[in-house]
Amino acid sequence: MTTAREIMTPGAECAHEQETVADAAVKMTALGYGALPICGTDNRLKGMLTDRDIVTKVLGTGRRPEECAVGELAQGEAVTIGADDDAEDILRTMTTHKVRRLPVIDGHQLVGIVSQADVARALPNPRVGELLEALSAD
Repeated sequence: MTTAREIMTPGAECAHEQETVADAAVKMTALGYGALPICGTDNRLKGMLTDRDIVTKVLGTGRRPEECAVGELAQGEAVTIGADDDAEDILRTMTTHKVRRLPVIDGHQLVGIVSQADVARALPNPRVGELLEALSAD
């Protein structure tokens, strides 16, 4: 069975919880990413920062991204997948939590991200269709 380690995009770049949302947005743009994991000073995952978060939780509420720390947007425990978890676990986790990107951890170490696109490239079309339908449903 295919594992998260086999289909993930390795070497995830973090937005550190003390950096500003403006700095994280510049990093996202330079990397061409729509999301970054939020990492604490202990290098542990604190959450995910998405381009949607920046728009709805910062800009849309009148906050200034230069004055808002990334850590303020971390919401509780991040939804993750283990590096050796199989494709069924990835699909189940994405579907249950309605997330398009999953940080991949090995122990407590962030080792990559599995995105919806990674799943689409690695799994048969019917399974991908089920995932897309679940993520698109209201």
